[in-house]
Amino acid sequence: MATFLHRLGAGAFRRRGLVVAVWVLLLALTGVGAATLSGKTVNSFEIPGQESTTALRLIGEEFGDTANGGSAQVVFEVPEGQQITSAENSAKVLAAIQELNGLDGVAGASNPLDAANPVVSPDLRAAYSTVSYPVQASEVTASEREELLAAVAHARAAGLDAEVTGEVTQGVSELGGPAEVIGVVVALVVLAITYGSLVAAGMNLLTAVVGVGIGALGITTLTGFVDLQSTTPILAIMLGLAVGIDYALFIVTRFRQELLDGRSVAEAVPLAVGTAGSAVLTAGVTVVIALAGLAVAGIPFLTEMGIAAAATVVVAVLIALTLVPAALGFVGLRALPRSARKALEHSGGRHVAPPHVPDGTERTGLFATWGRTVTTRRWVSLVLAVVALGVVAIPVTSMQTTLSTAWPDGSTQAKAQQILSDRFGAGVSGPIVVLVHGDGEGAGVVDRATALSTELRALPGVAFAAPPTPNRDGSAALVTVVPTTAPDDTATTDLVHRMRDLIAGDPSGTTAYVTGQTAVSVDVSSTLSDALPVYLVLVVGLAFVLLVLVFRSILVPVVGVLGFLLTIGAALGATTAVFQWGWLKQIVRAESTGPLLSLAPIIVVGILFGLAMDYQVFLVSRMHEAHAHGADPVQAVRTGFRQAAPVVVAAAAIMFAVFAGFVPQGDSTIKPIAFALAVGILADAVVVRMVAVPAALSLLGRAAWWMPRWLRWLPTLDVEGTALTARSAA
Repeated sequence: MATFLHRLGAGAFRRRGLVVAVWVLLLALTGVGAATLSGKTVNSFEIPGQESTTALRLIGEEFGDTANGGSAQVVFEVPEGQQITSAENSAKVLAAIQELNGLDGVAGASNPLDAANPVVSPDLRAAYSTVSYPVQASEVTASEREELLAAVAHARAAGLDAEVTGEVTQGVSELGGPAEVIGVVVALVVLAITYGSLVAAGMNLLTAVVGVGIGALGITTLTGFVDLQSTTPILAIMLGLAVGIDYALFIVTRFRQELLDGRSVAEAVPLAVGTAGSAVLTAGVTVVIALAGLAVAGIPFLTEMGIAAAATVVVAVLIALTLVPAALGFVGLRALPRSARKALEHSGGRHVAPPHVPDGTERTGLFATWGRTVTTRRWVSLVLAVVALGVVAIPVTSMQTTLSTAWPDGSTQAKAQQILSDRFGAGVSGPIVVLVHGDGEGAGVVDRATALSTELRALPGVAFAAPPTPNRDGSAALVTVVPTTAPDDTATTDLVHRMRDLIAGDPSGTTAYVTGQTAVSVDVSSTLSDALPVYLVLVVGLAFVLLVLVFRSILVPVVGVLGFLLTIGAALGATTAVFQWGWLKQIVRAESTGPLLSLAPIIVVGILFGLAMDYQVFLVSRMHEAHAHGADPVQAVRTGFRQAAPVVVAAAAIMFAVFAGFVPQGDSTIKPIAFALAVGILADAVVVRMVAVPAALSLLGRAAWWMPRWLRWLPTLDVEGTALTARSAA
């Protein structure tokens, strides 16, 4: 592999003009595709084949698209001592309903004061109207959403306490904004400090932006052909930008080292790609395995998110292996700080570095001291690292997940939810729908729906079960059930399961389904919870095999995987404490607290695992290289740590900045995921890879590099480029 990458780097260097032109052309083509072929993203979470999703499809067929269209609830409340049904307040409500019915895109707004079907609270202080749209919530335009909010404001100005909530009031997450800018600026600063050269920093950042631009624009183009989640492009940008900068960083750093070792630019470029590029390719493959492995969950929208992010990582790897060496050919010696360029002695066109510190001499400096301390006080370092991350991980034991939207505190949606909960009960904002479906002739459908309504009303946890609503030919009927508990309450989940047990096995020839957004949330959360252990086993197993091939060791991959478990525990534990418990939520500007998004844990696990293995490869490969060259086990750990730790710290700082940049301004979906990734990167790079791993490998000694004889037939992946280094020395 190292030899192939060496040839690839040499070719990119020789034909650098052509390579740059090809990548710029690809960027332009994806930009044209995004501008002309892109469509809209969606915010709906459904799993084909599940009961709740099947029922939603049948409802659309039997009752029309409006039945499954987006909706909002406009809530009206009057002060204590008044009644919503008084003549004065009724006139205000009816005027508001008339305005709602006249809004663009609205299919209809129900009248809560209709004597035949009133929707008024028991204390007569509140009522709410359901505003229906003929399209999915994601297809409601921004102008239509603004008109709805304006109509509610008019009702408020007329003297009613009016608020609105519902899926159509939530805008689709959009690309662009201060989050990306913050991450890029911080990354540029870190690169400039690391390199001591603005030219090298700018080149590194520019190549990464080209890669993430191609990935993001390609995904945007794909939205014209596939319904992608609105978070998919944002996650791809976060990950693509982080790994794109880091992968280029590793190759540029090795290139600079080769220059300082006396090699010409033409020699240093392919050697850097053959050595550091091998580690980049291995790390990239690990990330791709982790992201593509999300398909194990069997959830189409999650698979699409994983594949899209994996494709962005593939582009980042290709950029690092081709565009970066081509750009280095143009940059040349300007990749070094001015002081280093002046210090070089020119002789026959070659650049000879100042004398190196002899082997065995005690090194000084932050990372040399850090490495000695960790490997000398190995037991203390290992125990402190494990205990610290273990304490941070404690909240994960109480982590809850849901698909329900947590509205920002103080928003009109949150106020509407509070009024609904206070006046109508906590479950009114998450009704459960039962569909009774017949054989097309309507035989027994209404009778069974009526019987089910009575039976469901008697179930514990049911506040109200409405009479059935049949379709035109009586072949299907809907029964709306209002729980006594909120949609994200575990008691509501239990109620969904009890309802399904009740309606199962009816011999009347009709089929009943439990559906609605609350049931969809229960189904998706259950599927994700079941898939997470399988996903962990598969991805960790595949990555373990890859690391065994890379390091020719059993215990080094074991240490790496166990370290990852600490990382993921700390990341999810801290996220639970902040976004579910509300600890320090002001610092991250968390607008609301409550259960985490059901998708968050598996997405965080997938991304963090790939990135954690990145650091494992880059750090331990230098230790392995030192050990292969004859250093004793502890000295090999110190040497590899001293060489790789500065780059790992810089890479982690960049990734942390990119992810953390999405936290203050991110929406309610992205913010907790970005926070978990930022905390995970910090915990993994600083605590696990730079404390726990070197301490553990020092304790293991020679056993760390032990490989059973019966496994020595496995192929060797020369990620350190040992063969290239030896050939270059010869």
